[in-house]
This record gives sequence, C-alpha cells and structure tokens, in this order.
Amino acid sequence: MALYAYQAFSKDGKKIKGLLDAPSVAAVKEQLVRQGLFPITVELAKDQLKQTWWQKLTSKSITPKERILFTRQLAVLLKSGVPLLESLELLVEQFEGGLRAMLIAIKDEIKQGTSFADALSKYPKVFDTTYVQLVRAGEASGKLEFILDRLTGFLERRAIIKKKISAATQYPLMQLGVAVLVVGVLMVFVVPKMAENFQGKMELPAPTRFLMAISNFITDHYIILLGMIIATVLGFNYWRRSPSGARTIDQLILKLPVIKYFSKTSAVVQFSYTLGMLLEGGVNLAESLDIVVKIIDNRVLADALNQARDKIIKQGKIAQYLKQTGIFPPMAIHLINTGEQSGQLDAMLLTVAKNYEEDLGELADSLTAKLGPILLIGMAVIVGFIVIAIALPITQMSELAGKF
Repeated sequence: MALYAYQAFSKDGKKIKGLLDAPSVAAVKEQLVRQGLFPITVELAKDQLKQTWWQKLTSKSITPKERILFTRQLAVLLKSGVPLLESLELLVEQFEGGLRAMLIAIKDEIKQGTSFADALSKYPKVFDTTYVQLVRAGEASGKLEFILDRLTGFLERRAIIKKKISAATQYPLMQLGVAVLVVGVLMVFVVPKMAENFQGKMELPAPTRFLMAISNFITDHYIILLGMIIATVLGFNYWRRSPSGARTIDQLILKLPVIKYFSKTSAVVQFSYTLGMLLEGGVNLAESLDIVVKIIDNRVLADALNQARDKIIKQGKIAQYLKQTGIFPPMAIHLINTGEQSGQLDAMLLTVAKNYEEDLGELADSLTAKLGPILLIGMAVIVGFIVIAIALPITQMSELAGKF
C-alpha cells in the first residue's frame, strides 16, 4: 500500500483534493469513481514533496504553534488508544502546507519500517535533537503518549518565554526606530531650511550652530556615511558568525547586568527542563547530558556545562559540579542536590526549571514596563534639544524686531 494524492471533480463540478491509501494508481481511480468522483490527476504523495526553487522560496515555514498543535493532538490520539500510524493518517487531514507534506513523508517512512524518532530526525529545523531523543525514549519505554504530553507543555512554556522576551525588546526597538526617523527628518530637511533663513542675518546661538554643523556634515557626506553604515553592519554580521566573534559576543553578554541574568537564567531553564524530561523519559544520564549541553545558546556557558558534564559522568555528584560552573543559583543547586540524594532528580530538575522560568517571565514583563518610558524620555531629550536649537534664533530675531 502507498499514499496517493489526487485531484478530482465532483458531480456538481467542484474540484476536490485529497489523499488515499491504495496499492496502485488504478486502484485509486477505481475507488474515486465508486465515490462518484471524476479523477483528474493521481500521483504518489512523495512526489508532492518535491518543490521548485520558487515554491521553496515562497512557502511558509512550519511555525512553533503548528509544532505544538501537532504534538498535542498526537498525544491525545495515542492516549485514546489509536495506533501511531493511524494517528498520523488522521493528522495529515488536519494540517496544510509544509507540515502536511512532512507528515505524509514521515508516515511513509514508518510504513517502510523506520522508527518514528528516525523519521522525525530527518527534519532537524522542525524537530530538534531534544524532541527526537525524547520521542526515541518514549518509543523504547512504551510511554510515547506521556513523553509527547510533557513535550507539549515544554514547547508551550518555551514559546511563552520567547514571546515575552521578544516583546521586552521589540517595543523599545520600535521607539528607537521612530526616534531615529524623526531626528533624521529634522536634521536633513528642517535644519537646512532654517540655516537658509538665518544665514548672515544674525549671530546664531551655540546650540543652533552645533546642530547646523551636524546637519551640514550629514547632508554633505551622506553617501559616505551610508556606505560606512552598510559596511559596518555587513562586517559585524560576518564577524558575529565567526567562532571568535560569536565567543566574544557571548562573553560580553555575560558582563552586561540585565542581559547577563537573562542569559544565565535561560541556560538554567533549558538545562533543567531538558535534562529532567530526558531522565524522566528513561534516557540514561550520560546520553542526556550529551544532548543538553548542545542546546545552550551561549558558548561560554555551554563550555562550562561541558566541563561539568565530563566530571559528572566520571564521578557523579551532579549538584557539586553544576555549582562549580557559576551558572546555577544557590537555591537551584540545593534543590538539585535534594533530588539527587532522594533519587528524584528528574522531578526536582523540572521543579527548578518551572521556578526560574516564572522568574524569567516576570523579569521580561518588568523590562517591558521600564524600557518604554526610559527610551521615551531619551527621545524627548534629543528632539527637545533640536526644537530648542531651532526656536532660539527665531525668538532672538523676534526680540530684535521688537526693538525697532
């Protein structure tokens, strides 16, 4: 049996698309005719996965929301006693676009004897190493529905945190963009006009002369300035992607007060959640640690955890060596040590992750509330200075005119 994609006309002339399992193209056409449909095209579903370069360029990527929905629905179906292959067949009909095509391919892989985890591993941009390894552990232990349920919660919480952090930075960046645009318009269009009106008529105040000097520099050298900005951005992006540049930026992040806390706390949450779920899913400690250290974004923190991993694998004592990294707060170390001593390390790691995830969310909300007004004040000061510099000569000229 294979999965075929078909297009057909109904009796009322409506065009219909769908998928059918059948041994051959002829069998699909025969089945469609029995349903009162008139086949147009019938082809293997795999052929639909082959896209042109234009289709790949314009097609939408699979969103985190779609991945969460897929994981949740699959967990529900498996909990209800529906076999994996049948569950995937049902889910194929629930989704469209890239995810639908991917599920068709995964379903065909499983039909040919590939494990679910191996089929997922062929799509690393959608299903990362943690996801695949947890699914593999669920298949091996027979607790796949439980693992998927845990994964759903983990993906949902991670999406919420990312959204909060994005919101904490997005609004201030928008304000900064507006400020740059307003200042640019004033410096390029308003100030030069003002200079023409007052040229040779009076001695301009110092703030006005300073503003005009900046405006003249920008208007006289805008091509060079624009080229320098573009070259700087491109050069920075190239350097940032290099190993030395990426490490330097990661080191800088760990020295900036608020960002340092964000980075370290995110690492604690990532490490604790992932390791807790892997251990809970039946993955051994050594393999779990290998997976976990690869998902930490900051290279400096990842190196510290890498060194701790080697010591833990050799000697045990998880809490002791995690403490030496300087990443985990004392309370987290105490809870992990308690879990280690009581034989409930997985549960305690999940508790640590949940607690610090809440702290991260609260900090993101607090930053969103504070950064906005700070940038607004900064923008008001800059624009206010420009307005005053423009208004001063006008006021002086009015005073001079009043004396005559």
